[in-house]
Amino acid sequence: MRPRIGIFGGAFDPPHWGHVALAQAALAQLQLDVLYIIPTGQAWHKARTLTPAHHRVAMARLAFADIAQAVVDTREVERPGPSYTADTLQAIQTENPSAQLYLIIGWDQALALTTWQRWQDIVQLAIICVAPRSDVSAFQGQNDTTLAHIPAIRHLQMPLMPLSATQIRHEIALKHPINALVSESVVRYIDHHHLYRPA
Repeated sequence: MRPRIGIFGGAFDPPHWGHVALAQAALAQLQLDVLYIIPTGQAWHKARTLTPAHHRVAMARLAFADIAQAVVDTREVERPGPSYTADTLQAIQTENPSAQLYLIIGWDQALALTTWQRWQDIVQLAIICVAPRSDVSAFQGQNDTTLAHIPAIRHLQMPLMPLSATQIRHEIALKHPINALVSESVVRYIDHHHLYRPA
């Protein structure tokens, strides 16, 4: 049996219960041996400035601490220059030449995949595994043309969770409680370091 390695990247700014649920669904449904949680380094596709990497890494370690097969991998935040998924997949495949890679992404990311740097390499290196979105109706009609370019695609089954890091940052800025949205350890970390509050 080839080792099965999952790759779940993102800003994790902050990581929330939706991220955790997706990690659990991927591990169970794809029968992964390990799931790399990879906080984004320099995000080429995001207009806003991300929270400093050391905070996002620390929060990711707290958020996924109870998932034994989840490993927070810091290669992208340590890499100079923009973070490209193709580079990360290539590095992991080189380190694990016999492994089958599974890239875990959201539905909106899947529909934008052909705009990613070296996307043709991505779909050759990994099986693309797509999680549903609660606002999936917004993407209807784009499926056939975009997803047709992906040779191997798996759809993950999980409850729809209308959570977003953008929403959580907004709630914190308004001084609203976020205990139902992120783990208690992440709440404490955010409070302790005064993250996401107006200057």
